[in-house]
Amino acid sequence: MNKSEGEKKTNEDEHSLTDIPGIGPGIAAKLEAAGVYDLMGLAVMSPVTLSELAGIGEAVARKAIQAARGLLKLGFMDGIEFSKKREDVAYITSGSANLNNLLGGRGVETKALTEAYGAFGSGKTQLGLTLAVNVQLPKEQGGAAGKAVFIDTEGTFRPERIMQVAEGVGANPDKVLKNILVARAFNSDHQILLIDKINELIHEGEPIKLVIIDSLTAHFRAEFAGRGQLADRQQKLNRYLHNLMKMAEQHNLAVYVTNQVMANPAMMFGDPTTAIGGNIVGHASTYRMYFRRGKQGSRVAKLIDSPNLPDNECQFYVTTKGIRDEEEPE
Repeated sequence: MNKSEGEKKTNEDEHSLTDIPGIGPGIAAKLEAAGVYDLMGLAVMSPVTLSELAGIGEAVARKAIQAARGLLKLGFMDGIEFSKKREDVAYITSGSANLNNLLGGRGVETKALTEAYGAFGSGKTQLGLTLAVNVQLPKEQGGAAGKAVFIDTEGTFRPERIMQVAEGVGANPDKVLKNILVARAFNSDHQILLIDKINELIHEGEPIKLVIIDSLTAHFRAEFAGRGQLADRQQKLNRYLHNLMKMAEQHNLAVYVTNQVMANPAMMFGDPTTAIGGNIVGHASTYRMYFRRGKQGSRVAKLIDSPNLPDNECQFYVTTKGIRDEEEPE
């Protein structure tokens, strides 16, 4: 390894779990079996949780957690340092310059959670399938040179559609399909469990740069019916979203989620469509877009929330080649 590569390595990369006092190979193996692979995973644990997981005393657990936090320098940094930490953020093109511009110019970014909500047929899944192909492109072509994970909760993943989009960007369809890891989640617990599986795959060396969840709230909505269960649903959803954000930040990957909608009966004027999940999902999403059908087969994306961009909207089309700026010629 040359020096510049060595300098780019973070403290987290340089140290392993066994560098922490009180954590030997046996305890490290137990932690890895529980989905804790690195110092960050250890640093954010509570002493009680670590004690139970690793079978060590709470005093030893507390020292181990403090040592991990010390090595990671978890604390404040100035704005310049923070800006340098964001230099490795990658962007995945949506296939549409209009949609890319809506999201700041280059597309969906890593270390962020991007949500698209809208009615059936508004283009949410189509954007997900297009991103699953585009993430594999080299960086100079608007990709992140990585693999995609597609968590399918509604049976929306279609290999034949992926092959169409791959042909549209001039890529080998079989090779593109091979680089998309698909899992069908059958309930909310399974959906949550798959996050641990993704961390495991990254730990094993899979270059995952994009996680797509289509849709985020379907299982939560079906399993927690009625107002009496709303608080439980929101709590579970909140924890899940925090784990997604942690994964995006820790592994420098993009998370794209689709969300279902419902009509708000209290809204007398304007569009009564509101996203499922309430403020919990709204606050967790870094970029939030509302998709709807436009004129003459177009789709309209409206940016509802972003940390650094003005509210705006744009038009795009769903074509055989994926998401594009212009309608396909007949």
